[in-house]
Amino acid sequence: MDPSSANRSVQQGFAVSTGAICLFRKYRGKRVDIPHVGCYLTPPFEGCAYATVRARRTSYSSRTVLFFRLGSHTFMTNETQQSSSSAPSFASLFEASTTRSDQLREGDIVAGTVIKVGKDSVVVDIGYKSEGVISIHEFLDHEGKLTINAGDAVEVLVEAKENESGLVNLSKEKADKLKVWDEISAACERDELIAGTITQRVKGGLHVTIRGGVKAFLPGSQVDLRPVRNLDKLLGQTFDFKVIKFNKKRGNIVLSRRVLLEKERDRLKAKTLESLAEGQIVTGTIKNITEYGAFVDLGGIDGLLHITDMSWGRVNHPSELFTVGDEVTVKVLKYNADTERVSLGLKQTQEDPWNVAAERFKPGLKVSGKVVSLTDYGAFVELEEGVEGLIHVSEMTWTKPKHPSKILEMGEEVETVVLDIDIQNKRISLGLKQLEPDPWTTFTQKYNPGDVIAGRVRSITDYGVFIGIEDGVDGMVHKSDLSWTQKVNNPGDFYKKNDEVEAIILSINHEEQKVSLGIKQLYEDPWMYIPDRYPEGTVLEVKVMNVGDYEVMVQLEQGVEGLVPRAEVTGDPSVDPSDIVNVNDLFKAQVIRLDEEERRITLSFKSADNKELDEKMRFVAERQARRAPTGPIGGGASPSAKLGDLLKDKFDLPAASEEE
Repeated sequence: MDPSSANRSVQQGFAVSTGAICLFRKYRGKRVDIPHVGCYLTPPFEGCAYATVRARRTSYSSRTVLFFRLGSHTFMTNETQQSSSSAPSFASLFEASTTRSDQLREGDIVAGTVIKVGKDSVVVDIGYKSEGVISIHEFLDHEGKLTINAGDAVEVLVEAKENESGLVNLSKEKADKLKVWDEISAACERDELIAGTITQRVKGGLHVTIRGGVKAFLPGSQVDLRPVRNLDKLLGQTFDFKVIKFNKKRGNIVLSRRVLLEKERDRLKAKTLESLAEGQIVTGTIKNITEYGAFVDLGGIDGLLHITDMSWGRVNHPSELFTVGDEVTVKVLKYNADTERVSLGLKQTQEDPWNVAAERFKPGLKVSGKVVSLTDYGAFVELEEGVEGLIHVSEMTWTKPKHPSKILEMGEEVETVVLDIDIQNKRISLGLKQLEPDPWTTFTQKYNPGDVIAGRVRSITDYGVFIGIEDGVDGMVHKSDLSWTQKVNNPGDFYKKNDEVEAIILSINHEEQKVSLGIKQLYEDPWMYIPDRYPEGTVLEVKVMNVGDYEVMVQLEQGVEGLVPRAEVTGDPSVDPSDIVNVNDLFKAQVIRLDEEERRITLSFKSADNKELDEKMRFVAERQARRAPTGPIGGGASPSAKLGDLLKDKFDLPAASEEE
């Protein structure tokens, strides 16, 4: 190769960089002999080694020099002409290149310069015999914008000294990650804090993105001082963390936020305990809410604000007054330095409304309030915050007490009357019925003993019947006052609820506000005339009222009944009375015994079977029924059945002759 031609080629753009031999495009691929080096450039010729390098412009001593050495000649461009003695020798440049090549190792992070930014890649020179090409994606930010320009310095990771294309394999992304790991390792050794953003919830905790996009693990137990039920609410939040576990080889980083919080809590706690004392007014933050109260953070130490110390008024649940995070000013009620337990009070920072309640709620005063509680025995009414009164169930209505929920509703605004006030026990008795006229007073002004009243049966008990006289006033008819002649065991057998009845007022108890009534007193006592009207031996016609296994109940007249024993029905005890006797049948009977003391009439069917019946002794009730169509009408045999005829029909006996 002609040196003059080589010189011309150098002047047109030929260059040698540190540690590299470069050929101008025009002579690339030509055979060039370099004796001092002992190698040849491509393409190869017989017996020669080869190498391929790209030309570039290089600076030395603030001058741009393009040069090439052939033998003992050094050629330079005409940009800056230097003598062969002033320019660096090729040998020295090659030795420097060889030293650089030997020192460069895979996995090192080296400094480089961006030569070119292309569409898909970035060319970076690290001072090696060849450049490296890195994907442009490694230089894009999270918004997809390019963050590098030609000429910028950049640190990259050497993945391989030479790939299939003869270039260096470089990576900026891996270099950044390794740098971050080194920074994290250094921070861990120096016990420094690391900032990170919680980005994802995983099993057992959270993922935190720290420097350079490195993922670290935050266990659920290390999130806060107390267990956090809803970890999702922390997503996207940035905190400072402490590295509690670091393994670069495995790529494992474990963080803790709890350690920092504990340290801060201890600092605040020591400061708070220096001045904490009973009776002190302090400000804190609601930290947790339970059914029985709220825990307040006073600064490193928690105090309990019990539900009973939250308000002078009624509080069903602390959540009605507070939410987590609320700031509250409270009073220290108790403080135990040994156990570090603090009891707080909120209502104690306000005046007790009961201090002026005696002046505001005097007996007889009409007041209004809201129903805040209903119980079996009454209703509690809030007159003002912290002051409640009780309307006892007996003070709700003048009528028979009902359950309070039948009269009032929760939250209802109601007007009442103050009946009594007990400041010492903080109790106020209220009345609701006092707003209406007292029906008892109206009744006593209108009625007296001996007056006849009419009303409906309101209730029936085992011992009597209650009859409504006026609205709010009932009277009771004892079962012994229902009938002169009948023994009443169960009043329900004779009366039903809402039956209309008449009764006479027997007595009025003003103290207990009770009225005694009687029904039998409306009629004459039949035993005044029964001994004269129905002496023993009297034969009369009776009506069957009830048929039992051992007796038959009969009616002599309205309100007068008698008993026929089983042995007196047919004379044969083996005969069942129900086989021959039916309810409402009319039979001829004879009075065989009168017991005035027990008020009992005993009769016999068999004794009257052959006796003559006086027409005057026909069944009285039947004659009364003819005069009063609305009364009961007798049934059965008409006008009356002979017992002998019934027996004959029952047992198919032959008819007896007149003489027999």
